[in-house]
Amino acid sequence: MEYTGSQYIGEFVDGRMEGEAEYILPTETKYVGEMKDGMFHGQGTLYFPSGSRFDAIWEKGLVVKGTYTFSDGLQYDAKNWHYCDGYDRRFYTEICYGLKPAGISQLTNMDPPRKIPPGYYDCGDGFYNPITRIVKDYRNRFLRNADDDEHEWIIRTCRKGWDETMGHKPKL
Repeated sequence: MEYTGSQYIGEFVDGRMEGEAEYILPTETKYVGEMKDGMFHGQGTLYFPSGSRFDAIWEKGLVVKGTYTFSDGLQYDAKNWHYCDGYDRRFYTEICYGLKPAGISQLTNMDPPRKIPPGYYDCGDGFYNPITRIVKDYRNRFLRNADDDEHEWIIRTCRKGWDETMGHKPKL
C-alpha cells in the first residue's frame, strides 16, 4: 500500500485482503464492500470524490452487474437512457426543479456552473489543460493524462475557460 498511496482497512487471510473492507485509492475514490484473494469480490460500492457512486457485484475484481448514480441522484440506465438526449435536452436539475425563466441560460447541471480557469476545459470530473494534456480534479489534484481520443473529445465537446467571438468579425 505504501508504494501505491492506497489505504486498506480490513482483514487479511494468508497475507491477502479478504472479507468486509474499505480500500481508499490515492484519488480518494473509496471502495466499501467484500474482498477475496486481494480483489473486489461480492457486493461493493465505489464512492467517487465528485459524490457519485457505483454499486456493483464483483467477481475476481471484475464487475458482474452494477449501477452508476451521479452525485445529484440521477441513475444511469444503459437500456432506457433518456437524459439529455436528442429528444429532451434538459439537465437533470431542470427536470427536478423546472426550467429557468426565458433569457436565463443554464450551462451545466450544476447551477451556477463552475468557473473554469483561462486556458482550461471543464471535462466533468476536473479541469483539462490542453497544452500538458493533464486532467486535474476540481481541487487541483492529478487525475490522469488524456490520450489522443480523450483530448479530441474534450476540445470538441467541453466548456472552455475563455470567450471566443463567434460568427462574422468586422474589419477595423
